[in-house]
Amino acid sequence: MLMHKGIFCGDIVISIPKVYEQAEEYGHSFERELAYMVVHGFYHLMGYDHIEEADKKIMRKKEENVLDNLGITRESLAEESRAELNKIKEQEKKNNKKTSNGNFLDAWKNAINGIIYATTTQRNIKIQLIIAVLVVIVSLFFDLSRAEFLCFMFTIILILFAEMCNTAIETVVDLYVDVYHPKAKIAKDVAAGGVVITAINAIIVAYFLFFDKISDIGLNFLKNIAKSPTHLAFSAIVIVVIAILALIAIARTNKHKGLNHKFVPSGFTALAFAANTIIWLLADQFANNTVSIVIITLSLVLAILVATSRLEGKVHKVSEIIFSACVGIVIVLIIYGITLGVIQA
Repeated sequence: MLMHKGIFCGDIVISIPKVYEQAEEYGHSFERELAYMVVHGFYHLMGYDHIEEADKKIMRKKEENVLDNLGITRESLAEESRAELNKIKEQEKKNNKKTSNGNFLDAWKNAINGIIYATTTQRNIKIQLIIAVLVVIVSLFFDLSRAEFLCFMFTIILILFAEMCNTAIETVVDLYVDVYHPKAKIAKDVAAGGVVITAINAIIVAYFLFFDKISDIGLNFLKNIAKSPTHLAFSAIVIVVIAILALIAIARTNKHKGLNHKFVPSGFTALAFAANTIIWLLADQFANNTVSIVIITLSLVLAILVATSRLEGKVHKVSEIIFSACVGIVIVLIIYGITLGVIQA
């Protein structure tokens, strides 16, 4: 605690492990690095800073003058300090949780956890997922070519990616900076600016894809869906993925009686049975009855194997598997049922 003429100026808090770390990094003794941190913190409380190069030179000169007057030089790290530092590092390795990915499955699981965290905690991402579902449904009413649809989906994914990067940057900044700092603000502002740029890009893409077609909206456009089963199938899969992510996010919040940490849907199972349902609906269009039965049977077997693997791995319960399978099937049937029903009308 620093007092100047009876006025409280602030506190100086120093991390001892950090002192050891920087002492080794810069080739100082522990005592020299500790003294430097004290002096450095003192001048910060006195109003000095080192953001601008000119201010940095002034602050460094004052720090070196104080250290020289105290007889604290830049000698090499003493052997005893080095040994103590190694001891601390070994202890930290034992205590700290593993943060790196051991294999591909760990990396995949951590990535899924990151997506679920973002959809659970970030309001903007929740809104964007809802908008994504709506625009994918709206796109079914337009005769989009494969290139146009690919551009359309890439735009949606780019916005979600930018928002998740923004979340990651804000989290890292908040981890290291708990008070206002100009550079922390710059980092957050630049990340948010990236999201704005992707949003502007989405508006431009939407204009060129849909402007010429909006004036011709009508029920006749639904016939384009029947001519593009790939578009309809892919759209159904996208909606199933977003829906199951939303359900998992709701369960992870642990605020609901039905969906909570004791009942979490299986995304793999929902996706597998959704794909099986699409194959079942489209099989007759591309093959004869015998071939269709074989295709449907094989896809059903694969879906069951996916569901069984979640049970064998003790990742989900039977009730969660059944619920997830029903979600995938029902969403696909609703999308195809509404679309084909309107076309026939």
